[in-house]
Amino acid sequence: MSTTTGEPLRIAYSPCPNDTFVFDAWAHGRVPGAPALDVTFADIDLTNGMAERGELDVLKVSYAVLPWVLEEYALLPCGGALGRGCGPLVLTREPGLDLTGRTVAVPSERSTAYLLFRLWAADVLPEGVGKVVVLPFHEIMPAVRDGRVDAGLVIHEARFTYQDYGLHCLADMGEHWESTTGLPIPLGAIIARRSLGAERLRALAESARTSVRMAWDDPEASRPYVRAHAQELDPAVADQHIGLYVNEFTADLGDSGYAAVRGLLTRAAAEGLVPAIAPGSLDFPRG
Repeated sequence: MSTTTGEPLRIAYSPCPNDTFVFDAWAHGRVPGAPALDVTFADIDLTNGMAERGELDVLKVSYAVLPWVLEEYALLPCGGALGRGCGPLVLTREPGLDLTGRTVAVPSERSTAYLLFRLWAADVLPEGVGKVVVLPFHEIMPAVRDGRVDAGLVIHEARFTYQDYGLHCLADMGEHWESTTGLPIPLGAIIARRSLGAERLRALAESARTSVRMAWDDPEASRPYVRAHAQELDPAVADQHIGLYVNEFTADLGDSGYAAVRGLLTRAAAEGLVPAIAPGSLDFPRG
């Protein structure tokens, strides 16, 4: 029996295992007192655009898009994806390829993956790559394998499967970020419309946190939802995906999580890659 209340909240997140795992209990009415959800499934490049256009009430977006949306949306302190050892990878057909002047496929120019790539390239490729093309993330590894691009920036479960395509990892963006900052890797954020009000924002954060904890307490309960939206993904890879991207930062960003987000956006703004964010714009209303 559903225990949700009120009008459905319009939310968009990806069909990836970490998101369906996190939101399973909430989406299926098992979080006591939480609002019902009207769920739209969309890849991160689409949800980033939805946020920039001010669509929907709650969205999973890239941290990289926050400078464009923080006036209308607040960052929730839970439900998203940060971590260690989970960063995007640059893949090539040939090991050790020099990317200077080469064509690189990326999943989105507003993705955190691309921002981390740009920061990496600024440090190690002073003359820059030749051309960046945007492809849906599931098309990137085949494009590299088939020689349509020289390299590809991949995310999610691709870090577990790229060797099946005969590809090599040229560089790990997360490794570079962690070694240069000491901070966890900020990837995906949960944001909610500020116009919902501070009290409701706090309630939404608690609903997300409870949904995460319920998934941890009973992982089997989420499996049908995860499988239904990742039908082509091997169950063992889906489990690896969840284990890597759903962690203590998903339950609460904490001081190091917020430091990572501020560090990413501050450094990116200094490089001219994103607008500077206003002081206090990442702060979440506390009760």
